[in-house]
Amino acid sequence: MIPQEFIQSLLGRVDIVDVVDRYVKLKKAGANFSACCPFHNEKTPSFTVSPSKQFYHCFGCGAHGNAIGFLMEYSGLAYPEAIRSLAETVGMPVPETRGRGDREGPAQAPGLTARMMDALSYYRAELKKSKPAIEYLKGRGLSGEIAARYGMGFAPDGWQNLETVFTDYATAPLKDTGLVIDSEPDESQPERKSRRYDRFRNRVMFPILDARGNVIGFGGRVIGPGEPKYLNSPETPLFEKGRELYGLYQARRAIRDANQVIVVEGYMDVVALAQHGVENAVATLGTATTPFHVSKLLKLADNVVFCFDGDAAGRKAAWRALEVSLPVLADGKVVSFLFLPAEASSRRRSRWWRRSRLRPWARCFAAGWASGRAWTPPRSSACCPERRRHARLQPPRERPARGPPSPRRDSWRWCCISWIWRPWCLRKPSRGPVPRRPHCAP
Repeated sequence: MIPQEFIQSLLGRVDIVDVVDRYVKLKKAGANFSACCPFHNEKTPSFTVSPSKQFYHCFGCGAHGNAIGFLMEYSGLAYPEAIRSLAETVGMPVPETRGRGDREGPAQAPGLTARMMDALSYYRAELKKSKPAIEYLKGRGLSGEIAARYGMGFAPDGWQNLETVFTDYATAPLKDTGLVIDSEPDESQPERKSRRYDRFRNRVMFPILDARGNVIGFGGRVIGPGEPKYLNSPETPLFEKGRELYGLYQARRAIRDANQVIVVEGYMDVVALAQHGVENAVATLGTATTPFHVSKLLKLADNVVFCFDGDAAGRKAAWRALEVSLPVLADGKVVSFLFLPAEASSRRRSRWWRRSRLRPWARCFAAGWASGRAWTPPRSSACCPERRRHARLQPPRERPARGPPSPRRDSWRWCCISWIWRPWCLRKPSRGPVPRRPHCAP
């Protein structure tokens, strides 16, 4: 717990104008400062920051708060994280008192963050030396720019490679990072002691960042045959899988601009989408979607799109996401679901998303997928909030079996040509009454 006296002292040290101006360009307007609100789309500035009262207020959406509240709303930080981030800007150490049931965090593990950064530097340097890893990433369609943006690296094949990075490789504090594993001693051979070895070997490394850009964990993807295909860091004082999302730090600006976030299944899906211009994508870290994930995303955007495979596992994950999303939904928030072909790779999915005409429709997919029911857009529906309310759920219809399609009948060009060249007598007369046939006369 952070003492209340420190919070008040921190708010007295910082200037809310400087805090807001780092993220939103402010302009002087009399005694206050104004700008377009970062929390909703507008053309006329209605967002006001008062230096005398040290708070911000938006007359359009009603957003209101102090410097800590602004960081929480804009960056999606939790209350303690916002205080720590604000204290770092003025060089104030955060005093904390441990209460019963409090989880150990970064403040209680001062050296873990530095160790994780050292490991990241090592993995990134090894990626430049590994030709198989570079060829693998190129084969997946990734450029060096995207790999550098997401801090990707490579863990070479070996049991104790990190021993060259950490001089205290055999000490207990390094195990708290989750980078190493201690083997269990053999009961049949008491003289054989436990051995420490690296957790990640022969894997492309994806660093997991918190809201402040610190490395808190890693995810590894094997580049050759081996199981498991994806391997994540374990639960540590820095990392908790149920509270973090991969790619959220890099996608925060794109999510704000689009007012939409896409939740995909894996790291490679996030990176591949960013490679093709879809930068507002994040991924869960090997766990099912939690209420904390949904609430964190809904603070950043009004539209959350869950993108899963169309197989049984993808639909099961979507059902789980729907169950945890309903309790945290509020007015003006939309949760949608999008199912992709199960056989498509992440590279094909990203290209399909970029070229697909359904991309602007993502926000209109209703969050009503349930067992045996599918969403059907109305015939006159358009991709706009006014028409979205007309979306309806209909049970799937069984189509009758039919023969192979005829190219001439199904071609729109043939339809146009047949309309133009069909006999005039078959068309409806443009004027005069339609003559009755003899057998229809009274």
